[in-house]
Amino acid sequence: MSSTSSPGRGRPARLDRSSTVDTALQLLDSLGLDDLTMRRLADSLGVRAGALYRHFATKQDLLTAMAERMLADIPAPRENGDWDERLADLARAMRTALLTHRDGARVFAGTHSTGAHTLRFSETVTGVLREAGFADEDAARALMAVANFTVGHTLEEQAALRPGDEADADPERLRQAVVSGAFPHLVAALPTLTGTDFTAHFEFGLHLLIQGLRTLDESGRRRGPGGS
Repeated sequence: MSSTSSPGRGRPARLDRSSTVDTALQLLDSLGLDDLTMRRLADSLGVRAGALYRHFATKQDLLTAMAERMLADIPAPRENGDWDERLADLARAMRTALLTHRDGARVFAGTHSTGAHTLRFSETVTGVLREAGFADEDAARALMAVANFTVGHTLEEQAALRPGDEADADPERLRQAVVSGAFPHLVAALPTLTGTDFTAHFEFGLHLLIQGLRTLDESGRRRGPGGS
């Protein structure tokens, strides 16, 4: 479905949902989420703002479509290998997809897409767990845990690196705040707390999460199709 709108003289601009999402993601990368407005998007497309609402009922509807598009390029997991390795690959792929766009995790957080890409990703994660023998409830909770950890970590990562917000994430400011002597444990942990190796931070948290799932796996609670 496409629509046309004429903001002024000349040939009316042609508008469709897919190209609108593409342009919205381009604006997101250049402006950030806070400055992405329906009016700016309409101006970039050469249409009146009202034309956008033929495809997106609200701005949140647009953000959900953008979040859905972010997952489009997540590759299928390897068919061979242990379930925990395949699950880790999927979490890493999701993080990479969110990092591809400025404020990608902020856009994704709070959306509840039922689009094909989101459902395919969720189906794949759940399938990896159920095929490994996890019970349906455990597989569902593990899906939510992995997705929530990945989105939350990436949100904090992008916030720390957001242009114009360097002062808020300034390691030196944190260092000065804790070296008073009242926080000896934080002083000892400062090299890691002020580090910017976000991949290492992510891998540590992902390792702990998967270790917890391994413990669940070994406890005998698994009763899914691959269980004994």
